[in-house]
Amino acid sequence: MDPEAELDGFIAKFAPAMQAQIRGCRKAMRERFPGAIQMVYDNYNFLVIGFGPTERPSDAPFSLAADRTRVNLCFLQRATELADPAGLLRGEGKVVRSVRLAGPDDLARPELRALIDAAVPLARVPMDTSPGFRLVIKSVSATQRPRR
Repeated sequence: MDPEAELDGFIAKFAPAMQAQIRGCRKAMRERFPGAIQMVYDNYNFLVIGFGPTERPSDAPFSLAADRTRVNLCFLQRATELADPAGLLRGEGKVVRSVRLAGPDDLARPELRALIDAAVPLARVPMDTSPGFRLVIKSVSATQRPRR
């Protein structure tokens, strides 16, 4: 199956408002990182779309993680080193932090753009900003929490 069609099917499991939010957030991240490889995981708890320079999940500095009620932007590498004067980052792990997104417009907020910009040079492998993304379906869980 075509990866875009498969991703559309994963997103269709969500309520219409969440579908729009997921699609809008993905579009905004794709515009910011047009050369990123997007890796999709439709797992038990979340629909995750990782954005990275290679197909190795550990190389991805960002992901969008959606459950039935929200979309989070996850900072996956050295997030604890980011200056966060606006207090947007959530989490207490040793590496990862996330920001809850009310919608795609949040990704254009100056304080969130500054966090994203600060995270880019911390990535283990540089992000490609040239056009030409690729979408890869990495895994699909047989059982999942309700998406609506």
